[in-house]
Amino acid sequence: MKVFGFDLLPYPEHMDHLKVDGELPYPLPKRHFRPDLAVSNYREHLDAWALMEELGFDGIGFNEHHTSPYGMMASPNLMAAAASQRTNRMKLLIYGNCLPIHEPLRLAEELAMLDCLTDGRLISGFVRGIPREYIAYGVDLGESRARFEEAWEIIKLAWSEEVFSYDGDFWSYKDVAIWPRPVQQPRPPVWVPVSVSKQTIEWAARENIPITPGANATLAVRRDMIQYYAECLAQHGRTITPDHVVLGASVYVAESRREALKEAGPYMLYFFHTLFSHGNIANMARQQQSGYRSEGDYDYIKPENREAFLSALQGFRSMTLEDIEHNERVCWGSPGRYGTP
Repeated sequence: MKVFGFDLLPYPEHMDHLKVDGELPYPLPKRHFRPDLAVSNYREHLDAWALMEELGFDGIGFNEHHTSPYGMMASPNLMAAAASQRTNRMKLLIYGNCLPIHEPLRLAEELAMLDCLTDGRLISGFVRGIPREYIAYGVDLGESRARFEEAWEIIKLAWSEEVFSYDGDFWSYKDVAIWPRPVQQPRPPVWVPVSVSKQTIEWAARENIPITPGANATLAVRRDMIQYYAECLAQHGRTITPDHVVLGASVYVAESRREALKEAGPYMLYFFHTLFSHGNIANMARQQQSGYRSEGDYDYIKPENREAFLSALQGFRSMTLEDIEHNERVCWGSPGRYGTP
């Protein structure tokens, strides 16, 4: 077994005092941002990642989020580049670049650079992102799936072909050969986190890409996701192996379960009540209305598990310590260890 850390790198100042009617305002204006805290925050996390290598961790994961104190890695590639100069052995997992809102050729080039900077330590994860980010970047949520899959095709071509051309619905290129190229051939490993989407599971199985199942999912829902993924792999003549599934868990070590809950529980509640809910990212009705998600996205989940899962997605603001203790929740697609302080 390999153990990775996953770091959201949230803004370090407690922000509940800014709430209006129980909600952190969105967008959150510039006047609430303290550059000195950001500078020290980045330095502390770089120090922590270097220490993780000394302690024997196998890798560290970086994520991409925008316009929120929820996560301060607007560019996970920049953070991985910084970490590459403080580490020598650990894998650097980009988990992940948000394909639909970015220019894919630029991503292919940056990731190739990272693989060279790290001498082949890159694991490249790709995500669709969350609705808040589409709104900020002016990208139609209804185009999310098509943009994701087209961007992936372009990145594959850029990494693998001597020279490539592509004429798509969103991007077109003629006679392109990127420099540098990835160290790892035929390409760097690619993983994908799956919040719930049936289509993402099917895409991952078709491309033979490992998944991290479960955005705040119960263990029962994760079992359903893995089972469906195994069925999809079989349709393509593949058998699921341990290397196909990257399991995530929130981990806090204490003398007892009670002590762990007492010490870490308030921070988890702050994460769910204030940071995770910022911008109303878990509103399933809104996601379906925009075309970002369809009702069939979760019909593979067993009926007895589906209702609890859907109600949990709407219940982050009212979550209690008892919920954390009893519901066996697993936080957002995080390999090994969740990074909220």
